[in-house]
Amino acid sequence: MAFGWIDEQAAARRRAGLVRTLRPRPADSPLLDLASNDYLGLARHPEVVAGAAAAARTWGAGATGSRLVTGTTELHTELERELADFCGFEAALVFSSGYAANLAAVTALAPHGSLIVSDAGNHASLIDGCRLARGTTQVVAHADPDALRKALGTHEGPAVAVSDTVFSVDGDAAPLAGLAGACREHGAGLVVDDAHGLGVLGAGGRGAPHAAGLAGADDVVATVTLSKSLGSQGGAVLGPARVVEHLVNAARTFIFDTGLAPAAAGAALAALRLLGREPERAARAREVATGLHARLTAAGLEAVRPDAAVVSVRAPSPEEAVQWAADCRAAGLLVGCFRPPSVPDGISRLRLTARADLSEEQIERAVLVICGTRP
Repeated sequence: MAFGWIDEQAAARRRAGLVRTLRPRPADSPLLDLASNDYLGLARHPEVVAGAAAAARTWGAGATGSRLVTGTTELHTELERELADFCGFEAALVFSSGYAANLAAVTALAPHGSLIVSDAGNHASLIDGCRLARGTTQVVAHADPDALRKALGTHEGPAVAVSDTVFSVDGDAAPLAGLAGACREHGAGLVVDDAHGLGVLGAGGRGAPHAAGLAGADDVVATVTLSKSLGSQGGAVLGPARVVEHLVNAARTFIFDTGLAPAAAGAALAALRLLGREPERAARAREVATGLHARLTAAGLEAVRPDAAVVSVRAPSPEEAVQWAADCRAAGLLVGCFRPPSVPDGISRLRLTARADLSEEQIERAVLVICGTRP
């Protein structure tokens, strides 16, 4: 029977406790949200919503075509200029998603005969970029500049290292200065995904590359998403102008994809300007994350110390992680639940996201629920 193997895989997922389901949320949910990636609390901010609405009224509902045909509006280029300037890079290129931006950066910068050195903890979008690239990929130990240095030393020719800046599962930060140093010893480029750093790390939320002194370097390229700290949707690649020009001509997820909807571009631009006026939001997100970690570990839970806004709490098993998250939901708290294959080490977790707009009362309530429902 066609697709009969799907039933076998579904049964295997059920046995392993790894079935995933969609849960549509209402417009006005009563749950306290520690699951979304809205780190700065901007997704519903009046200025951001107004930016989306104004863009839709001006430019219409959709981009109407690929960026190279009709999908580039003046709004897109305005967003690119301001995003590059804010993050400290020479140029930026906006994509329909952060996933598409990562696929573009990795595939277009790793031609045939090149070496890609990829961190073992990288996000799925970077991994998929490595799989699609024409270069050869070597996976190295997590957050280990020496492992990167050793891998680069085995190759002659073009090479690029690929890493998240903040890893989405545990919320730990990559040693960017060490990675850049290893790359420069071998003349390799460095591509970093700052999805979880933009808006949280660096001066006023300018991102992890900016904090590490790497923004604007001619051998560093960063990708970002507009759907986390900026509360919108879409992604971008930041880097030297010649790299961005190369992507325009060579990146398939740019050339053949419909441009980002104007409403999303307008919302992201409004959020970026708001962050520029209120840089304290970045520090507050980190403060909330640190506070959550301190209270949870003081209560005896095993949580990873956060470097940005993600707090990871270990669960005994996939089944118990799912039940823990469900019990939290029943108690009015929405938390993330990460299980294999989303976690590289096979350890299931609750994934909590700190938000800059959380009050001390809400933080305390969240801790009480998590501790009170522990397996």
